[in-house]
Amino acid sequence: MLRIKQTFPGPALADIPAAVREALGAIPLPIRRGQGVALAVGSRGIANIAVIVRAVVDELVSRGARPFIFPAMGSHGGGTAEGQVAVLAHYGITEASMGCPIRATMEVVQVGEALGLPVWLDRFAAEADWIGVINRVKPHTDFKGSLESGLFKMMAIGMAKRIGAAQAHRASVRHRYETVITAFGRELLGRARIAFGLGIVENAYEQTARVQAFPPETLEAGERALIAEARAWMARLPFDPIDVLIVDEMGKNVSGTGMDTNVIGRGASRFEPFPDRPRITWIVPLSLTPETYGNANGIGNADFTTRRLAGKIDWEATLINCLAAVAPNMAKLPPVFETDREAIAAALDCLGLVRPEEARVVRIKNTLMLGEVEVSEAFLPELAGRDDLVRVSDPAPLAFDAAGTLAPF
Repeated sequence: MLRIKQTFPGPALADIPAAVREALGAIPLPIRRGQGVALAVGSRGIANIAVIVRAVVDELVSRGARPFIFPAMGSHGGGTAEGQVAVLAHYGITEASMGCPIRATMEVVQVGEALGLPVWLDRFAAEADWIGVINRVKPHTDFKGSLESGLFKMMAIGMAKRIGAAQAHRASVRHRYETVITAFGRELLGRARIAFGLGIVENAYEQTARVQAFPPETLEAGERALIAEARAWMARLPFDPIDVLIVDEMGKNVSGTGMDTNVIGRGASRFEPFPDRPRITWIVPLSLTPETYGNANGIGNADFTTRRLAGKIDWEATLINCLAAVAPNMAKLPPVFETDREAIAAALDCLGLVRPEEARVVRIKNTLMLGEVEVSEAFLPELAGRDDLVRVSDPAPLAFDAAGTLAPF
């Protein structure tokens, strides 16, 4: 194996607060002095989210408004108001750091109807003069479409709290996710007092690349444009096809599905079509991250694994997550081997006529960190013609300790 460094496209913002102020200043805001503005916040894994939200708060306060934050994360945080406030605090979003109140409840009110189902909204948000929606726009791990994870999804699912999230997941079995979030999002735009949406796009290095604000009338079209940018800038594995992908760690802090389905080319939902690229014959995750607290959602996309991963699984947390998403397949445990060495050897042995020394093997730390990866010598002929790949080490065997555990990435 040898280590290579990847170069990905995409800009990075130098002054994020200034970019937020400029984005909000570029649209007509209906917010007047003294009015209350509920800011929807809460999606996981957004770079600089505390900086971005604080900049929004400061801009609204400068206009004489009275902003407050409400968690817009569906059933996350254990499905309780206290749990969701704790999740926000984990992101660095507290009343002290934001300079405004945080109002959390799991109570909802019905504001409309879509697909024959009620459309729900957080009670505090429904009572506010205006609502501002803040979220990252990115490819979703469960489905593909021109609207995926972003402002519409937050309106349709996150702002509808636990009851709305459960309803949306179940409705997707019949209608599919894009139809559900589009219909529910449009109903909210028409019925609720949405003042603006602030879309965030990141580059492949988890840096904030763009922030753009939209008034309600252009929010849908604007989000569709941002998802195209996000897809173009996302990190990818360097080769296709791959015989064996070794993943040192998986977990909810890496992706909602443990291993990002957009990276590994394997979907999470049986009810949604998903691109099968890149083509990977066998996937071998070796461990769970500490930050996932035993939640192994996504292990069902693996083909082989290890005792040290299986021994860390909290099955209650995993099953609650997978069943809520109507994806029980994502909790299926693949063959478990006592050591990393045995699991990797089994994958290589199941390649048919491909000899191990000829196998196209890629090793990554996790699906979020793809700037540097390890690849087998079988890829050397392809490296020569790639300007986006730089070789940073000489080939060396995979290093295992006496217990058969692979040396840290």
